[in-house]
Amino acid sequence: MQLKINNTSESNFKKWNNFLSLHPENTFFQSSKFFRMCLKVKNFQPEVIQVYDEKDNMLGSLLAIIIRESSGIKGFLSARTVIYGGPLIDRKSDRYAEILDTLLRKLINIVKNRSLFIQFRNFFSQKDHKDVFNRNGFYLQDRLNSIVDTSVEKVWKNISESKRRQIKKSLRSGAEIIIPTKIDEIREFYKLLYDLYKHKVKKPLPDWTFFEQFFEKVHNTKFGKYFLIRFDGKIIGGILSPITPSKTIFEWYVCGLDKEYKAKGVYPSILATYAAIDYAIQKNISEFDFMGVGKPNKDYGVRDFKMKFGGKTVNFGRLERINNKFLYSIAEFGYNLLSIYKKI
Repeated sequence: MQLKINNTSESNFKKWNNFLSLHPENTFFQSSKFFRMCLKVKNFQPEVIQVYDEKDNMLGSLLAIIIRESSGIKGFLSARTVIYGGPLIDRKSDRYAEILDTLLRKLINIVKNRSLFIQFRNFFSQKDHKDVFNRNGFYLQDRLNSIVDTSVEKVWKNISESKRRQIKKSLRSGAEIIIPTKIDEIREFYKLLYDLYKHKVKKPLPDWTFFEQFFEKVHNTKFGKYFLIRFDGKIIGGILSPITPSKTIFEWYVCGLDKEYKAKGVYPSILATYAAIDYAIQKNISEFDFMGVGKPNKDYGVRDFKMKFGGKTVNFGRLERINNKFLYSIAEFGYNLLSIYKKI
């Protein structure tokens, strides 16, 4: 079996794109489009691992992203490797377990000294191959998600009555759903997200270059859209939505000044989510994916909000491997301490 790593020649990209087009679990997050975008994002480092047979046929592919919060010590202690919806392996191959093992071992070898942990955020079940992951130090953790079937006629009726009322009221009150054409509009959206993550969510948010690159390389193609909410000439909410053509539209980053504009009858975060769902219906995209609604048996306010859009709950979980337990414990302690400090 021939193994090729990070071969980004145009001929290889053609094979990669063809392999993905035929794979049932293909998503934007394992695509060459996402790879090219991440190359230009500050503190993101994409790594591609691909497995071929003796005849140079692609059998498996994995796109991983090493993400840091900054450079230096802080960057190293925040470094993690994230794989969204991968690896993708030829379902017809009788060497599936071997291909998976090869991809995992090579991935670990590449990133073990460059990130504290590796995390697979699953878009499909990996339980049938749990033993292969376990042998390589990965362990499955429960994580819930909600997926809205946008191919059915009753999508609107499946949305809760309160959310339908808020959507209608927002539009009657003068809120607009717009597809942005200027980078300055994306800057307004980013400022809202930055404030939300800094003061409320208290989780890492990608650098501005991430949102800039999505606008320049993905937005207004078949692979993704920004939907922004405008009211009184201001951007007051929005959503960043990657797309797997004809299959799935995702809610990756979303926000809205709901509290600030509730008195005026406008609910921008609700309208932003609805905008992506409505777009899926119009473009015959089969499903809307919330990309996570928390852990089972643990209160999560955002889950209550998302479940009111009529989605089906699934639990594909996450697979995680800690590369350096000592440094991981230091980083985890520091993160928890910082979270406590921010609440004081």
